[in-house]
Amino acid sequence: MPGIIALFVKTVRETGKKTLIIAGVWTNVCVMFPALDAKAEGYNVYVVIDASGDPSELASRTTLARFTQAGVIPTSTNAVTCELHRTWNRPDAAQLAELYCMASPSYQAVMESFNKAQEVEDAKQTNSGPKTTRSTTPALAAQSR
Repeated sequence: MPGIIALFVKTVRETGKKTLIIAGVWTNVCVMFPALDAKAEGYNVYVVIDASGDPSELASRTTLARFTQAGVIPTSTNAVTCELHRTWNRPDAAQLAELYCMASPSYQAVMESFNKAQEVEDAKQTNSGPKTTRSTTPALAAQSR
């Protein structure tokens, strides 16, 4: 096992990246040890709290406190996903929306509400003048058409 860990550390270093996003089976073991080691080596470390578990709520709370004391940044799956994709104005927006709905079923309701509001607005514009799109999320608007 030490050889595998050494190879992993070497591979991470060779990427030249200074920011790591870490999740694991147990936050208080699988995530904590590599996160604290990486932070000590100068990496910016984000831990995805809701993508990992613990044997108890106390273990989770204790680990979260230890992370914040060490400068490790706790985050969520949704936050990481949003930060990585940055904008809905992209060719793969519909596929990203599907992923959001899989990870957060309530997001489907948000999309449906947005699409319905767009349909109502489009109908108003059709009856009273030229059609304009006011959407801040083009991918969602495109799905309803």
